[in-house]
Amino acid sequence: MKNIIVGVCIKKDGKILMVQEARKKVYKMWNFPMGHLDDGETIFEGAKREVKEETGYEVELTSIISIQNYPNKENIKITFNANIIDGDISYDKNEVLDVKWISIEELENMTSKELRAYNSSRDIIKDAKENKEYPLEIIKKLVY
Repeated sequence: MKNIIVGVCIKKDGKILMVQEARKKVYKMWNFPMGHLDDGETIFEGAKREVKEETGYEVELTSIISIQNYPNKENIKITFNANIIDGDISYDKNEVLDVKWISIEELENMTSKELRAYNSSRDIIKDAKENKEYPLEIIKKLVY
């Protein structure tokens, strides 16, 4: 069975909110707030929880950027767009080293050693730059 990973792209003033990973395997790499679903959790609940845990912000999911299903991997990754509705930056330093707004141009210039899941992250950054998004209703029909 495939693992479901949910991620969130939060844009503001030409920048994207990114987290710097603390885990050894991906240490110091930048990533979108994201993670695996907990048991019994919907993709929407999981996406909001991951943002709260990794950044301190409460968000409203506004649309979907991408659904990525890798045939040779065990993960399906769903990435949402969101707006901040409340909170301040706070995070568990065992999971995240830093949280900051990074310009889209800086993200486009990051190397595979700086940006986690380099190829798929660059696709999401490109879509975010071009304001590609799909209404949540598309996936709600599939889920409910």
